[in-house]
Amino acid sequence: MTTKFTLQTLLVAGLLSVAQFAAAEVAVIVNPKSPLASMTADQVSSIFLGKSATLPSGGTAVPTDLPESSAVRDQFYSKAAGKTSAQVKATWARLTFSGKATPPKELGSAADVKKFVASNPDAIGYIEKSAVDGTVKVVLTID
Repeated sequence: MTTKFTLQTLLVAGLLSVAQFAAAEVAVIVNPKSPLASMTADQVSSIFLGKSATLPSGGTAVPTDLPESSAVRDQFYSKAAGKTSAQVKATWARLTFSGKATPPKELGSAADVKKFVASNPDAIGYIEKSAVDGTVKVVLTID
């Protein structure tokens, strides 16, 4: 009985550790030539939820999203905007239908987001922090 209890305890502890590890840090990235040094979660959220079309530096924001199936996308919207993927989808359906805004451009992978942001001065996106390199600049880290 003690062995079974110990094994179950270790298994549960191990699963909790994996769950904590699975939530990687998300980096909000811009072009390295952007004058932006940092952004707040509210500023980022406003751009990605269609409330603002302008970067704090004054340029027209060109936001990019990861695919809907991406865990990093879920984490980004949950932590930066306090919204579930269903709430984000509903927000964009409403804004698109009313003609008030266009949703972020959805790209296929973090590498695609990074490449797009690196080649567009007003682009903004998000990727796992571990994927950041010198081709982009981090303006906000979300954990």
